[in-house]
Amino acid sequence: RGLASSAHRPREDSWLKSLFVRKVDPRKDAHSNLLAKRETSSLYKLQIHNVKPECLDAYNKLCQEVLPKIHEEKHYPCALVGTWNTWYGEQDQAVHLWRYEGGYPALNEVMSKLRKNKEFTEFRKERGNMLLSRKNQLLLEFSFWNEPVPRDGPNIYELRSYQLRPGTMIEWGNYWARAIRFRQDNNEAVGGFFSQIGQLYMVHHLWAYKDLQTREDIRNAAWHKPGWDELVYYTVPLIQEMESRIMIPLKISPLQ
Repeated sequence: RGLASSAHRPREDSWLKSLFVRKVDPRKDAHSNLLAKRETSSLYKLQIHNVKPECLDAYNKLCQEVLPKIHEEKHYPCALVGTWNTWYGEQDQAVHLWRYEGGYPALNEVMSKLRKNKEFTEFRKERGNMLLSRKNQLLLEFSFWNEPVPRDGPNIYELRSYQLRPGTMIEWGNYWARAIRFRQDNNEAVGGFFSQIGQLYMVHHLWAYKDLQTREDIRNAAWHKPGWDELVYYTVPLIQEMESRIMIPLKISPLQ
């Protein structure tokens, strides 16, 4: 018993120190330059809308009429990546993910054009009457994650959101650059992002599964792969809060 306890003590001590003593390494470059894809300049916007329960059907119908027009408009340098309703998690919630090809200039161009679009102005006004609250974040995608591309369904989607401890984003990226290899066998990895504007030190992982049981089976299988447990062990102390949403795509979502 004494030998077993002493063998595990260094690892336990290391884990405890990581909780209470965090050294933030000085960096010579921004997180965005160190972690984001260099071959693209895409910017993502994550919108989360809390809808009045009695208005959810009308909200979905309105979005399905207007959002595809923005997505398909060639003069708007943006694309709808996916749009969902939350199934498990916070209820009566809509989640939209947009990509802006060309970064902040593309975002500014789209916003400027939409302000002059009467149909969109009416859409926002009508939509506003259906909402309890809304928030958004501007995101970049991790260099080591898959590019989120349209896929056939039916699938359910899981958005796992992590609030990291300030100063740990690089460390998270280093661990997950290795961890993602354990989670690609079943094509479940859709995209991974980190926040630039909005709530900071936020990470979002987006996964696709056939159903809840498939999700359970895939996640359990990861624990049988040598090295997965160690990567989880060292990333847990980096997290302040985490949330999981199980989401169902709307008919207009490119991610089905």
